[in-house]
Amino acid sequence: MLQFLLPLIYLAFISLGLPDSLLGAAWPVMHEDLSVPVSYAGAISMIIALGTVISSLMSDRLTKRLGAGKVTAISVGTTALALLGFSVSRSFWLLCVLAVPYGLGAGSVDAALNNYVALHYKSRHMSWLHCMWGVGAVLGPYVMSRALLAGTGWPQGYRIIGILQVVLTGILIFSLPLWKKQESSRGEVSPDTEKRVPISLKEVLKIPGAKEIMICFFCYSIVEQTANLWASSYLTFYKGIHPETAAAFASMFFIGITAGRGISGFVTIKLNDTQMIRLGLGIIALGLILMFLPGPQLLSLSGLILIGLGCAPIYPCIIHSTPDHFGADRSQAVIGVQMACAYTGTCLMPPLFGIIAEKISIGLFPLYLLLALLMMVLTHERLLKKTARKENE
Repeated sequence: MLQFLLPLIYLAFISLGLPDSLLGAAWPVMHEDLSVPVSYAGAISMIIALGTVISSLMSDRLTKRLGAGKVTAISVGTTALALLGFSVSRSFWLLCVLAVPYGLGAGSVDAALNNYVALHYKSRHMSWLHCMWGVGAVLGPYVMSRALLAGTGWPQGYRIIGILQVVLTGILIFSLPLWKKQESSRGEVSPDTEKRVPISLKEVLKIPGAKEIMICFFCYSIVEQTANLWASSYLTFYKGIHPETAAAFASMFFIGITAGRGISGFVTIKLNDTQMIRLGLGIIALGLILMFLPGPQLLSLSGLILIGLGCAPIYPCIIHSTPDHFGADRSQAVIGVQMACAYTGTCLMPPLFGIIAEKISIGLFPLYLLLALLMMVLTHERLLKKTARKENE
């Protein structure tokens, strides 16, 4: 039965990605049905992000009290109820209310699952699990598009994803005994870890290297989400690339992350987490160099794909290395704070670049990413120095 747990976690990661892209896929139709401006999507998105940040910060206490299995089941169930609520809502303000449990469910399950996998499985599984998140993020808009094409509308898209989450919740509840069996059979959680006291945010900030990993994660979200949001506009308005071509290559950035994480899982068999992170940073730097170079449009398009491939190993390998840097007894608290920093960066920094693009120039796009990359390199190297975990090259 223990062999069933890892596929179940893979399934949970797919479900984690399913709702993430639904709002963007459905909003062009939703805003008309709700009779609200297009810009109102930002309000719902920010409420979801805020809920995710809060639940990420609470993940250490929740996981200590309930265990990773129960937190995962409750979180997926909460998200399922929010999605079903979206499917019957015809009011913008009700959607804002439902966005609260939507975000709260996402943050705690993300932090709990990431820490559980970091403690109990090898690095390749972390990469493949985040690849599964990408699969879910691709499937969600597909389900929504099929619902729209079938004429059943966006409520049906939310309803289908909500029902899938309900089914997964039932499976997770049924599997709760497996989570404890996995820990006891592998002997990877010490008695000291079991008796640990949840760590507050103030205490986390005092841990050597914690500030560095928080800033590193914040900057990673800047690169990933700014590229995801603004790459197509940059290629179109600054590089003069046809909008359809720009959109296609912008989507390949996201596909590059997903495929790259699948490949990274195999590469981690030979390289450790530190080497994988440095490799990813180097590939991003190469992609940015191509975007800075004058010449054929192919340079910029190739650079964008390389940035996506470079992003692929960084997120999962930083998460997987957290117990090594900070200890198994503190990893849940640190990962929760890391998640919160990533979501905060996602919420704030891409809109900030939008203001820069409007007031100054969208041509600053690669420079914006470069500054975030340099900060990532600096903080990651300082993390290794402070935690005395720098591995042999």
